[in-house]
Amino acid sequence: MSWDKNGGKIWMDGEFVNWEDAKIHVLSHVVHYGSSVFEGLRCYKNPNGSAIFRLNEHIDRLFDSAKIYKMTIPFTKEKIANGIKETITINNLKSCYIRPVTFRGYRELGVSSLRCPVVTTIAAWEWGTYLGDDAMENGVDIGVSSWRRFAPDTLPSMAKSGANYMNAQLAKFEAIENGFDEAIMLDYHGYVGEGSGENIFLVKDDVIHTPELSSSILKGITRDSVIKIAKNLGYEVLEEKIPREMVYLADEVFFSGSAAEITPIRSVDKITIGSGEKGLVTDKIQSEFFSIVDGKTEDKFNWLTYLDY
Repeated sequence: MSWDKNGGKIWMDGEFVNWEDAKIHVLSHVVHYGSSVFEGLRCYKNPNGSAIFRLNEHIDRLFDSAKIYKMTIPFTKEKIANGIKETITINNLKSCYIRPVTFRGYRELGVSSLRCPVVTTIAAWEWGTYLGDDAMENGVDIGVSSWRRFAPDTLPSMAKSGANYMNAQLAKFEAIENGFDEAIMLDYHGYVGEGSGENIFLVKDDVIHTPELSSSILKGITRDSVIKIAKNLGYEVLEEKIPREMVYLADEVFFSGSAAEITPIRSVDKITIGSGEKGLVTDKIQSEFFSIVDGKTEDKFNWLTYLDY
């Protein structure tokens, strides 16, 4: 991504400020305790205009995450939705990644944050393929991390919170240092969880498997999209506990996520998955996903919110 944003604007609590002026106090609660929740979503340019993918679902999850952490967002969902649309428009973007963030701001320090103000910001920028330019076709190489996902009674994995991603960063750092593109993190019990910022799917004998929510994973919106697309294409999808070795024996493995979209995985722990190429099932799901967001086929799931230019 590029951070050369001279002239760009960021939405902060209902007002637009210059990109370089979107600042917070160094003693803001979020800086010291990671008290933030956020979303990542994409806007796609297609022949029908610019369309945000599953806007309402992302906003719902932002508010759900905030609720878990006792943050009351001082705006309606409609106001945040309009803020996202306005941020894309004012920055003259046609296709982009959008990052709404809600966090505890500056008032007092201490673990308890209930007196700190709740601040919401929205930024948007152009962002290409998350895991590399050729990842969508050729796949990525990943490794199982020594860092596990947190136990279910420690941090809430269904909240998309900034603090959770300190755990994910450790796995990502380790993956890069070991020569991998990304990591798989196991859950507290040793079953497959997710990547550092993606959900994961396996294909075996044309049946699709993905970890269940109790495996300390984020309830991914693109994950849900994959499940709906797969079932619509006639595939059986099983949400279940997945042992590590099942990944090695899969015919196909792929990631899903707002940033990663649908990314095939060609090897895990230097063990080739299937033929080492993007598999047929992955290709069908990936093709259907991009056909919808690129406006080539009917938006049968009503996932796209078009901007009014």
